Amino acid sequence: MQAGREQEVMSRESDLDLKEQIIGIVDEVAETYVQDDILANVGDYPMPSREEIIGILNEVQEVLYPGYFGNWRADRINYRYYLGTKMNQIYEGFSQQIAKSLRHNCVGAHRVCDRCMRRGREQTIDFMKKIPKIRRLLRGDVEAAMAGDPAVSRFEEIIFGYPGVKAMTIYRIAHELFHQEIPILPRIMTEYAHTVTGIDIHPGAHIGKRFFIDHGTGVVIGETCLIGDDVKVYQGVTLGALSLPRDESGELVRGTKRHPTVEDSVTIYAGATILGGDTTIGAGSVIGGNVWLTGTIPAGTKVVIEPPRLQVREGQVEEKEPVIDFQI
Repeated sequence: MQAGREQEVMSRESDLDLKEQIIGIVDEVAETYVQDDILANVGDYPMPSREEIIGILNEVQEVLYPGYFGNWRADRINYRYYLGTKMNQIYEGFSQQIAKSLRHNCVGAHRVCDRCMRRGREQTIDFMKKIPKIRRLLRGDVEAAMAGDPAVSRFEEIIFGYPGVKAMTIYRIAHELFHQEIPILPRIMTEYAHTVTGIDIHPGAHIGKRFFIDHGTGVVIGETCLIGDDVKVYQGVTLGALSLPRDESGELVRGTKRHPTVEDSVTIYAGATILGGDTTIGAGSVIGGNVWLTGTIPAGTKVVIEPPRLQVREGQVEEKEPVIDFQI
């Protein structure tokens, strides 16, 4: 029995020692919070909630595609009531999140002030006025998917199942907020889209009407891309930047056009990489799979990689180096 009591005492002492170590770790980590103005957001500077923003995106999606998403089955009798309810929810949610994003960068964030909340309400109304425009653009995107993909026979399949349409829905929402100069929110939205679709579109990119991303996984579209109407891209396409210049202090030069321009009615096949702010793909061109481009292509051009010629020697396969063939 004595041995049992001694063991119990030793166990309690061990637990106390572990708890003291935890307290020490807490103190050490807390000290890094005080010193850190990047990874820590402790104090008077509110941040938007990623979870709430995703929830609001779902509400907006229900307004953009009534009857497709959510639990409410809108019909021709109750749809105005349904729409009013959803719009009110969007207004309340977006107002708060936009206000938080504005207030986070506000010099008066530590003082009592309702200016950011008022701006949040005003900016939300400005965004909501653009919902009819967003719906028109998305209708064109869905119709482009139907016209460009023989594997689909119903619009419902596209709206429910195509990652390209999901990514474009979120992009078109985020793009409007980006150009209202709302900080943080647009990038949270498009990075969420990237997570769930594998498609990475910067909210600052300008994308025209009837844009279709087929399959979609691995597509990257940079911030300063200019894309015209009736453009189609396949999986793995990158519209990116070349190596970026730096200023005298070694900082990246920002605010310049770094990504390509793609004119109307261009098709870009899987795995193509097109880089540079001075690069333009002329209207009606076709860019073949796995092509690498850093220069301008005239309108009506077909750019393909010559198929590799295989030579079989003693059971081993060798491929000759492919070349790029410009066909006008």
